Amino acid sequence: MSNSPETLRAHLITLQQRIATACLASNRSEKEVKLMAVTKRFPLEVAKMAVNEGLHLLGENRVQEAVEKIQKADFKARWELIGHLQSNKAQLAAQHFDAIQSVDSVKLASRLDRFANEAGKTLSILIQVNTGEDPGKSGFTVDTTQSSLDRILELKSIQVDGFMTIAPLPSAMDTAKSAFNELRTLRDQLSKSFGLPFPELSMGMSFDLEAAIEAGSTCVRVGSALFGKRPV
Repeated sequence: MSNSPETLRAHLITLQQRIATACLASNRSEKEVKLMAVTKRFPLEVAKMAVNEGLHLLGENRVQEAVEKIQKADFKARWELIGHLQSNKAQLAAQHFDAIQSVDSVKLASRLDRFANEAGKTLSILIQVNTGEDPGKSGFTVDTTQSSLDRILELKSIQVDGFMTIAPLPSAMDTAKSAFNELRTLRDQLSKSFGLPFPELSMGMSFDLEAAIEAGSTCVRVGSALFGKRPV
């Protein structure tokens, strides 16, 4: 098996060193930055290896694939959806995930609120903003985020904990930095406007996590730097 515990451990040490160096350069504490292990398309045993190494925050992109893992898992972890969520899968997502990072419309937020209420839970969400204006990415525009957030905050069974963005493709450090800094600025403006902290900023992946940490990311989403190339 290419994903052995020893290989994962070596990758994790390298990754933790990158995070520590980025935090030091930004005068931030490492405790401020959570590491999410993105286990999409990897089998359940790989997710379990990650948890055994202390990585209890797991990110998945596809609802049905993730639900199968969640239902079969014999270990405890926090499962968060980071991929685009279709409205017709909102009920399944609300029932099984601990948080949805990729809320990109008022309609989706409303459906999640309804299904979270039916499940008797308060569902944590992040608002996805397409700060890089990448036509291939989902998310609110910077200009529509405030008015949309105003409506979403009226919902009772979801809790808006912050914001998420994905740097535009093709990947380039300058464009990534710009997108991340724009989200931090937007978060700060909205926190002041609504009088709410919105503490979470989910930004940065294997390639650009240093730029994200510099911009204030509280969660970096890492797959390939931990597990190597994903199965097709």
